[in-house]
Amino acid sequence: MAKLLFFAGSARKESMNKKLAMLAADMARDAGAEVTHIDLKDFEMPLYDGDVEAQDGIPENAKKLKRLFVKHDGFFIASPEYNSSMPPLLKNTLDWISRPHEEKEASLIAFHGKIGALGAVSPGRLGGLRGLLPLRMMLGNIGVTVVPSQVAVGSGFQAFDENGHLKDEHQAGMLKATIDDFVKIANRMTD
Repeated sequence: MAKLLFFAGSARKESMNKKLAMLAADMARDAGAEVTHIDLKDFEMPLYDGDVEAQDGIPENAKKLKRLFVKHDGFFIASPEYNSSMPPLLKNTLDWISRPHEEKEASLIAFHGKIGALGAVSPGRLGGLRGLLPLRMMLGNIGVTVVPSQVAVGSGFQAFDENGHLKDEHQAGMLKATIDDFVKIANRMTD
């Protein structure tokens, strides 16, 4: 059984992407995966700066989060779209946990050989789709196998019902297909 990590690239309390990450985690659990859901708000870090790293080392929260990534076979990111790209919180988080902090640590240990899946929610019609492209490219460049299917949920403020489920059947089907692929591929890669 694959161990999978779920989170949103947003710290906002009522984030639409947090709702998507939670729903995706529930679907993966139903599909038989071992699921951990986290909130990046619990892992505050300064902006990445090589001088800060040289002077103060890797922040404790980056070390904690990296250990979580290492313990899991893969991760699902529900990413907001900021100006057709990924949000700075997400980029900063991924940058910090990409840094080695132990002697003789394998390069990109939090990412290399992991399976990833992506989703996005946005108030716009494209549902954050434009922001997933640079995220997919970055993850592929650091050794993550990103499943081909993904979900982009438009009209995000109206997308979820009071129970946190997607109202639109097509959007719900896209999420389920993405999570089914994610769990299936992760299970295959961990056998």
